[in-house]
Amino acid sequence: MINRICISTINRCNLACKYCHFHEKSEIKEAQMDIFKILDHVKDYVRKKQAETKQSEIKQVEESLPKPLFKVGFVGNGEAFLEWDKLKSYIAYLEDSPEISAYTITNGTLNLAPKDWKFLEEHRINVGFSIDGYKELHNKNRCNSFDKAMENVENYRKATGYYPTFNATVGRDSLENADKVIEFFKAFEVRITFSRMIGKYGISLAEYRDFLKKASKSLEVRSGGLDCTMYGGKCGAGTNNYFFANGNVYFCGNCIDLPPVAKSDISFFDLEKMSLDFDRNYCYKESL
Repeated sequence: MINRICISTINRCNLACKYCHFHEKSEIKEAQMDIFKILDHVKDYVRKKQAETKQSEIKQVEESLPKPLFKVGFVGNGEAFLEWDKLKSYIAYLEDSPEISAYTITNGTLNLAPKDWKFLEEHRINVGFSIDGYKELHNKNRCNSFDKAMENVENYRKATGYYPTFNATVGRDSLENADKVIEFFKAFEVRITFSRMIGKYGISLAEYRDFLKKASKSLEVRSGGLDCTMYGGKCGAGTNNYFFANGNVYFCGNCIDLPPVAKSDISFFDLEKMSLDFDRNYCYKESL
């Protein structure tokens, strides 16, 4: 069963981060994509999957599956907050579907009003701020954006009462200063998603896993599951999650320079018929 997708709502970004692998790809172009139709397909898929479950099995399924049953990420090739009104409309469109959760990731440099941060909190949106660690390390690759991003981390906390989660990209500098990176995040006492830097400035999967093991001793680190070897789990490409961008569907965001799987208006019942067979302890793209 497919239980998560990532939708690239925008290709534009107000930063030009040194290691951004999306914009190493010449194929990224602005293309029309009906995001509401994709969300309709998600709703239809989840509800029919629920209906297929016999009444006697419902309790067993509810106990064995995490809640909610489907996760949508409004992230991708660019900075989603650049089109805040559109992002807000996509989130509001899921109000009638408590079985579907959503998240978004921001570089933190765009100001939202307190009511907008509160809107995200009220709609159960997990907001991840892309912060790579302490100021010098973050600024080296992320366009000197640390001060502004941390200002909005505080604005989020003031509006909601708690800190957001963080998404940190792990590169060579992170490995060489691991203790300092870990110490920085300790102060916030929230979950950290450490993603592996890939592409031109990438590190190896073994180096990344060693870093995760070390960080997990002191921090709440996202890991495990059938999701992505870039985020601490096993690769889920071609099984339970897909990436929607530029009017197409891809096995994941790392595969946007490979041929697409389908057009973005595909039914999820058709999408789940596709599969890949490979060692899921490794990234599908890197196994080719």
